[in-house]
Amino acid sequence: MNAFKILGCLFLMTVFSCSPTRKLQKSLPLQIEKSPIFSQSFTGFALLDPENGKFIYEYQSDKYFTPASNTKIFTLYACLQILEERPAVLRYEESEDSLFFWGTGNPTLLHPTLEVENPVIDFLGKANKQLFFSSDNFEDKHFGPGWAWDDYPYYFQPEKSPIPIYGNVITLERDTIDEGVKIYPDFFESNFTLDQEIPNGRPIIIREERQNKFSLNKDIYAGDYFRKEIPFIYSDSLLIKILSKEIGKEVKLLEHEKFDIKRTKIVRGNDIFPVYQKMMIESDNFLAEQLLLMCADKQLGVLNSKKIIAYAKDSIFQDLPDELLWRDGSGLSRYNMFTPRTIARLLEKMQQQLPEEKLLSLFPIGGESGTLENWYGGKSEPYVFAKTGTLTGKHCLSGYLKTKTGKMLIFSFMHNNYKGNSKPLKEEMQRILAEIYEQY
Repeated sequence: MNAFKILGCLFLMTVFSCSPTRKLQKSLPLQIEKSPIFSQSFTGFALLDPENGKFIYEYQSDKYFTPASNTKIFTLYACLQILEERPAVLRYEESEDSLFFWGTGNPTLLHPTLEVENPVIDFLGKANKQLFFSSDNFEDKHFGPGWAWDDYPYYFQPEKSPIPIYGNVITLERDTIDEGVKIYPDFFESNFTLDQEIPNGRPIIIREERQNKFSLNKDIYAGDYFRKEIPFIYSDSLLIKILSKEIGKEVKLLEHEKFDIKRTKIVRGNDIFPVYQKMMIESDNFLAEQLLLMCADKQLGVLNSKKIIAYAKDSIFQDLPDELLWRDGSGLSRYNMFTPRTIARLLEKMQQQLPEEKLLSLFPIGGESGTLENWYGGKSEPYVFAKTGTLTGKHCLSGYLKTKTGKMLIFSFMHNNYKGNSKPLKEEMQRILAEIYEQY
């Protein structure tokens, strides 16, 4: 071999050994596997380069973790494959003097914070026929498998239903002390009483477990601005009362009506993409569950989470590395289990299908928005676009990392079985992701 060839080989070896990939492959094991913070939990990590489809580094990426709200990434992808841009908000059929209607799971009807128009009230209000509602196509339960039963009064666990209304929550709000507390919708005002006997330290709103009866703690009038959402108990009889009030004419309940999707017509809503964004950026459990039911309505003709998950596993997610142990749409279930490498591969599939700007608009932005507003910032431009997931003793972060040179990487960090809060884990992840940003 002549001198020029030897010099050439030495040059290539030097370049290769100093490449960003090699640097990370050497530094990440020291930072992740030897981390004193991560050693206090069960940790998995996967870092993928989507340009060549190869993993830069993996640590326990084939192990199963409870993903919490990282589950919403799977729900989102199923929606992107199944739902139209303007999906159905209602199914109906007509006779000479009657209009029969069924829900599709669409969560936008009179939602307190979604700026998405839903034509249901207008459509039913203009129908010059007797209105009958049936929930015959709802084959689900109002709570998902593995949900904590005692979370029933908290904003993050509203009940699932065939036609959600007001987001299936009651909103209480006050701007000033003099203004008093406003209740939205006012339909529920008579369900609230002020209880002077509630001891200090108890929640300011208490809902009875099995009734839509609410007690207000006197502390609700302390301070200035106040806003709180509390789920109500859904029933078909309650829904038709609310609809009758909103429409201005009677809606009757039609029980045990045989549902045949082939006979029904549909009423379409508006663009569903803002709902996807709110689900992902704010980690909205209710929207995730209802969107999964919408997929079931569209694909299977019934509202059943278990059936649509089985369908999606076989037809949409069959090429992922590991079997999905998937039980709900939101990640509230403790029965969900995924691996970091599977989540990374799913994020890769999503990146291949959506333009970058649209893709990144679906995720919280480090230092700027949603659940990452106070984390993963501090650079000249945003570099982390990722979905969080948190339950007691479990914290995950999966998404996209745009490096200093503009290269896009995919990562999935998963931590289970730690004590205390997640702040030390977040600080350690932030340090590592910032270093990847700088090095690659």
